[in-house]
Amino acid sequence: MFSDSVVLLTGVGGTGQVGEVVARAFADLGASLVLVDRTLEKARARAAAITATGRAAWGYGCDLTNADALSALVDLVRRTHGDRLRALVHMVGGFAMSGPVAESSVDDWNRQITQHLGSAFLTTRAFLPLLRAGHGSIVLFSSQAAMPGAPVAGMSAYAVAKSGIVTLMRAISAEESKNGVRANALAPAAIRTAANLGTMGDTIHYVEREDVAAAVTFLCSEQASAISGALIPLG
Repeated sequence: MFSDSVVLLTGVGGTGQVGEVVARAFADLGASLVLVDRTLEKARARAAAITATGRAAWGYGCDLTNADALSALVDLVRRTHGDRLRALVHMVGGFAMSGPVAESSVDDWNRQITQHLGSAFLTTRAFLPLLRAGHGSIVLFSSQAAMPGAPVAGMSAYAVAKSGIVTLMRAISAEESKNGVRANALAPAAIRTAANLGTMGDTIHYVEREDVAAAVTFLCSEQASAISGALIPLG
């Protein structure tokens, strides 16, 4: 399905996290993977796990909230992997409560907005030339917290950041359709990751990582060529 295609995945370093399974799913479908994590060692370890199965993967470290670092990464990817991407899947995130608005920290607010929305904006903007060349697909990660009527008390920073990602995705979809680029977003409930199990336990209902991976690979496939600008809830 993705043979002879380069797919770039961000936020894939952690063992037991969603990026681990998404990377494996794309590799099983024949994609050559460019894996990006804030920590170079983690990205290379994830790539090594893929290459050990006979698939193609490379790991790179980058602070995706830093425009200059992203520019350097784009140049490196273009020189090493060519000038086109089949897909960009941006999975950088991390949940945190910010507390009631009246008592919340400005630092916590800025951290959540930068980590989620800022990184999504900078990363998609940086790689759009390669996605245009490849008529590629973008998948961003929102959250159920961005859905109408979702409980958001105590988590305004996270919810606002994830809602902003939805608007960003829709803007990209409208602006880039003429260039053959599609953009969609997933809005999952809590995913069964090592981090979530460690903080929330195993008694709640989780979205399975494999279901997330199936949704991502579908949205990046030719079967979804007519889908763009969609927010898809999971769980």
